[in-house]
Amino acid sequence: MATDAWGIDDGYEDAAGQWQDVSKETISAIRAAMVSEAQPPTVCREVRVVRKRQSMVLPPGKLTLEDGGSIDLVGGKLPPDLPSGYHDFQPQDERQPPVRLIVTPGRCPLPPKGLWGWATQLYAARSQQSWGFGDLADLRRLAEWSKTQGAGLVLINPISAAAPIIPQQPSPYYPSSRRFLNPLYLRIEEVPGANRLGAELETLAVAGRALNDKRVIDRDSVFHLKMEALEKIWRGTKIDAAFDRFCAERGRELEQFAAYCVLAEHHGADWRTWPAKLQDAGGPAVEAVVASNRDRHRFHQWLQWLLDEQLARAAGDVAIVQDLAIGVDPGGADAWVWRDLYAQGCSVGAPPDLYNRQGQDWGLPPFIPHKLRAAGYGPFIQTLRATLRHAGGLRIDHVMGLFRLYWIPQGFGAARGAFVRYRADEMLAIAAIESHRAGAFVVGEDLGTVEEGVRETLADHQVLSYRLFWFEDEPPSSYPELSMAAVTTHDLPTIAGMWSGHDLAAQRSLSLNPNEKALNDIRNKLASLGHLDPHARMDDVIERAYLLLSDAASYVATVSLDDVLAVTERPNMPCTTNECPNWSLALPGGLEAIEKSPLAKRIVAAMRKRNRKQGRLKRHGSRSRVQEKT
Repeated sequence: MATDAWGIDDGYEDAAGQWQDVSKETISAIRAAMVSEAQPPTVCREVRVVRKRQSMVLPPGKLTLEDGGSIDLVGGKLPPDLPSGYHDFQPQDERQPPVRLIVTPGRCPLPPKGLWGWATQLYAARSQQSWGFGDLADLRRLAEWSKTQGAGLVLINPISAAAPIIPQQPSPYYPSSRRFLNPLYLRIEEVPGANRLGAELETLAVAGRALNDKRVIDRDSVFHLKMEALEKIWRGTKIDAAFDRFCAERGRELEQFAAYCVLAEHHGADWRTWPAKLQDAGGPAVEAVVASNRDRHRFHQWLQWLLDEQLARAAGDVAIVQDLAIGVDPGGADAWVWRDLYAQGCSVGAPPDLYNRQGQDWGLPPFIPHKLRAAGYGPFIQTLRATLRHAGGLRIDHVMGLFRLYWIPQGFGAARGAFVRYRADEMLAIAAIESHRAGAFVVGEDLGTVEEGVRETLADHQVLSYRLFWFEDEPPSSYPELSMAAVTTHDLPTIAGMWSGHDLAAQRSLSLNPNEKALNDIRNKLASLGHLDPHARMDDVIERAYLLLSDAASYVATVSLDDVLAVTERPNMPCTTNECPNWSLALPGGLEAIEKSPLAKRIVAAMRKRNRKQGRLKRHGSRSRVQEKT
């Protein structure tokens, strides 16, 4: 395999171990999307990574620290007590490029050994008090209940912002911005000043709670009701000092996001269709629109403050594990702000594999590697820092994207893409800095086509691997310590869907050409390891699966709330759009059903055995070698 100056590989090994050559046409189209086809990218800024207490020699020059302080490097040697963070070095010789110096602890923090908890789509985990949509007060309730059951975490879907208009984007993995949150997750009754609305609020709340009668979530109706309530509350709101502090802390990024929201309400969600003068996020035309719509601009900033406050309250009892989507809507807020850093005319996805034989195109634009580096990784730092706010853990979706991403030129189809390389050493160094600052552990979703050496590099940085019972050949007791264990994910069959055959029947009805042998092999593995009769009761099957999972040697294990309620549908059916209610199915019975579920009690008992097992290890003095190294 060869990689060119743009970072494009000329081929790859597919999921079946077969070599696939990349066409010249694909490579040419990707280079064109990087806006640098004629000449290889030039270096306008160097990036160097150094682990704390490691030495590095630089030429004479001035080092400006992240906190604004500065150090003159006369001899060129870095001081040994240099703090972790992002520092900028300017060589004395102006012919040399400046250097972004990333000083990193090298490894992400580890969670307590034996940690377990629930995994859920938050929008689905609604209660009788919800307005048709699981919200941050529901998350707080789930976290409080989880603590009483001995669970230590709740893993949720990305709760990132969508465009502030109808129709609302259903997929949490297609966000307008990964740095800000979706107002649909607000509990309106807990907004300061909501009680002033009196009967008006009760009328809206009754209409909102009536939406709970439908299993399929109606985001547009939820959005309409919540925005009406929030606009009424805002009209009588006096600015809180805490709100001003929040705006000052989030600074320019919040100002630009709120500006996008104002413009999207006037011109539509996709900035690429706006008048040309408004497509420049930093241009004078945008500033003029904000100045003439100051109240509305403040309103959207206020919504983000409310979300931040409610998320902070939800995170008080157990670790909330946030999920970072692999990319953003090409017409959304982040792509508008960083339009020069994203590749136009390409999207990311995955090559064909055993479960998706046509490949996948996720419709998300990739960062251009050399431009992201030239920006000192500012967008990546902002995104990680925002996602880690109030989080005890972070799941990075498709973590292989830190090493390479599968780019698909527009119109080529998912099978005719190519992998483009990124500097994983630099991005993992940043992940270590930000996770230490947040006090959060990090999990890398490393499912699918994973090239040799990736998992070893992640382990060296203490990024936990993601091990699924559905995919692993060995029983959970053999899973590596540096991992998070689960049975399934939102893109794969639930236990009930797998065991009953409902999921296979659904795939057939949608003409998705399912891999029936692979699915039957998974079912047979569960039957064999769980000593299950083919006609076993569903509750017994699900309990047995989690008894197996409780033996996992992994640092962390998660239980899907879909499994607790024996849901047969998966949250998302890949390779479909309108054919399925993707990202829109509520948990039947909601949190009330979860809290009263006999199966939940049985699963909790199984997972508590995990706690006791780890307790025995601690009493006998066993410690992970990785813990000893930190």
